[in-house]
Amino acid sequence: MARLRFETARDVFEAFQGAEHELNLEPTDDPSLDFLASLTSSGEFDKAVGFCAFLLPRREAVWWGCRSVRKFVPKRTLDEEEGIRVAEEWVREPDEERRRIALELGTRYSVKLATTHLAQAAGCAGHSFSIGAGDPIPIRPDQTARCVRSAILVAGCRLTLAERPDLMRSCLEDGAKIASDETLGP
Repeated sequence: MARLRFETARDVFEAFQGAEHELNLEPTDDPSLDFLASLTSSGEFDKAVGFCAFLLPRREAVWWGCRSVRKFVPKRTLDEEEGIRVAEEWVREPDEERRRIALELGTRYSVKLATTHLAQAAGCAGHSFSIGAGDPIPIRPDQTARCVRSAILVAGCRLTLAERPDLMRSCLEDGAKIASDETLGP
C-alpha cells in the first residue's frame, strides 16, 4: 500500500487552510480514508467529493475527476470532449505545454460544463501562469482540488435523483482507492 499524502483529516485541513470553511467540515484526527468513508456512508457526497479532491495529489485528482465525469456524463458534446481530452492528456504527460493548453481551454469554455473545470484543474496544477508578456500570476496550491471538486459536482447535477447515490458512492470509492494505492495512479 502506498503512503497516503495526508494521514489524518486534520492534516488535509492544515495543508489547505480554506478547505475547512469551504467544505463546512470540522477537522478531526481520524485517518483521512476513514474520514472520507464516514462522509460517504452518511450521504454527505458533496463534502466527501471536496475532501477527496484535497486529499489527492494534483495529477491523481485530475485523473479521478476525469474518470468520474466520464462515468456521470457518458454522452458528451464536442466542447465537453475537448475539455476532458486536454485534461487527460495532461494527466498522461504532465508537462508545461499541456498544462498551458488546458488552462487556456479552461478559460474559454463555459463553466456550466464539468469538463471546463477539468481543463482548469489541469491548467492550475502549476505554480503560476502568464497573460501575454506580463509577470507570472501565482496559482493557489488548492486551485486544482477546487476545480476537480467543481467538475464532479457539476457533472453530478446531470444525474437523476435515483442514480445519484450509487454513482457518487462509486466515484468516492474510486477516489479512496487512488489515494491509498499507488498502482492505481494515472
